Amino acid sequence: MQRARNTGYRREPLWRAAMIHRLSGLALALFLPLHFLALALALDGEARLDGFLRWADQPIFKLAETILVGLLAVHFLGGLRVLVIENLAWRPGQKRMAFAAVAVAVMVAAAFLVRVI
Repeated sequence: MQRARNTGYRREPLWRAAMIHRLSGLALALFLPLHFLALALALDGEARLDGFLRWADQPIFKLAETILVGLLAVHFLGGLRVLVIENLAWRPGQKRMAFAAVAVAVMVAAAFLVRVI
């Protein structure tokens, strides 16, 4: 007989914040090979890098860069949240801090998108 799993904790905002932090870290790790490819092309010669940069100048890449900047901001702020949780006393406002971190990340991504466009 299979036991029922208690998944009620998944509705908690701080659990969601921790999951977003993990997923943003995974997405950033998946981005790294493309970044290393661009760096390798820069070392390989100016013409190859220029070709890559022209290819990456498409609107879909601008959107992807914006999402990446948002993920970076989310991951950074999530890491700060973890440091606060692990090193400071619990405070009732930590759920608000998690929501504020997401709001700041969205603002950072939006500012990047406005600048790129």
